[in-house]
Amino acid sequence: MSWPGVTVSSLSKLDYKMDYLVVRNTDGVKRIHLSEISVLMIESTAVSLTAYLLCELNKRKIDIIFCDERRLPYGMLLPLYGSHNASLKLREQIQWKDPVKAALWAEIVREKIVGQIAVLESEDCMEAASLLCGYLEEVQPGDATNREGHAAKVYFNALFGKAFSREQENAWNAALDYGYSIVLSAVAREITACGYSTQLGVFHDNMFNKLNLACDLVEPFRPLVDHAVRQMAPEKLEHDEKMQLVQILNRQILIDGSRQYMLNAIRIFVKSALDAMREENISSVRWPVYELQIYANDDLL
Repeated sequence: MSWPGVTVSSLSKLDYKMDYLVVRNTDGVKRIHLSEISVLMIESTAVSLTAYLLCELNKRKIDIIFCDERRLPYGMLLPLYGSHNASLKLREQIQWKDPVKAALWAEIVREKIVGQIAVLESEDCMEAASLLCGYLEEVQPGDATNREGHAAKVYFNALFGKAFSREQENAWNAALDYGYSIVLSAVAREITACGYSTQLGVFHDNMFNKLNLACDLVEPFRPLVDHAVRQMAPEKLEHDEKMQLVQILNRQILIDGSRQYMLNAIRIFVKSALDAMREENISSVRWPVYELQIYANDDLL
């Protein structure tokens, strides 16, 4: 079962007592059992937390996301060791073979493009969807010909307009970045829970990026964020819009033959991808499947 996220947006003191998150502020005292929390979003820099609470949240594998002074996601808290055999997993990860990494990345790109095609078709962008179908057939190991980049240009221009660029500072891009950050945090949490390092990726290899592997494995879920933002058509990114994006984690998608909440789907996918790398069998990865038509009039948007 996946549970809602909790967002703290104003001056507050947070601590832990008998399996409860205790929030104290000018509105009084609120208590939320930790079993009912999947994500804790600290949206204000005026919030203080006890070390005891942080440790308990980490033990329960609850995502903790910190925002900066602009109330945008800036960082997350991850446990150092998410598994009893984390040292063994790290040694295995360092020895992952380049051909297997290239094969997994190619499949990630294909599945991302499949998701983008589904989004375009749901928005009746059939010409662009047809172009992406062509790119889908051209993906090579390691995406050597950068079909991902070519598909992204066609995709975003069709979905948000030809004048749109991911480099622009506007509500659309702010919403996309916010949604991506939330899903990325969930992916990173599952990687560490499986005992692996988020720093060693299969494609992303930036020496300054502590989340290279999470940036790899988040890709198949990005189209769901894109679709949510397209449905929202935000003119601003404030509290209400952010809460809608947080609720993406409580949606349901198909994976491994069953409908799962997003957080569970991420858990299934990440574990299967990491197992596939260990077994050198990419065909065993369990990929998410989007039924975007069921979200067209979703109450969450």
